[in-house]
Amino acid sequence: MYEVMVRRSFSSAHNLRGYHGKCEDLHGHNWTVEVAAQAEVLNEIGIALDFKELKKILEGLMERLDHKYLNETPPFDKINPTTENIAKFLFDEISGKINDEKVRITRVDVWESEGSRGSYFAE
Repeated sequence: MYEVMVRRSFSSAHNLRGYHGKCEDLHGHNWTVEVAAQAEVLNEIGIALDFKELKKILEGLMERLDHKYLNETPPFDKINPTTENIAKFLFDEISGKINDEKVRITRVDVWESEGSRGSYFAE
């Protein structure tokens, strides 16, 4: 099995609805996102998935989130903008554009700080 991974960052603000503590107040993060994809075979030139393609999709999604107030940005205007929900949103969106019979997205990790990460992954 082959695995490729890309990492990108974005900045945004949010507050957690229903949370009792500091995170219920407006605050921001410099988020780091890491996306992993796996393939059982390489293409004819020895690539599982072109990094450029994966970066382009991730960057397009992050443009929708960068320098935004997430609580007013779909889908987080309806669901709580937790790290876990951001990871699942990105996983679902990227999977819908990448997954085929050769390659699939297997994991999205989202760090809201250096020591705090939420993930969503395929079973």
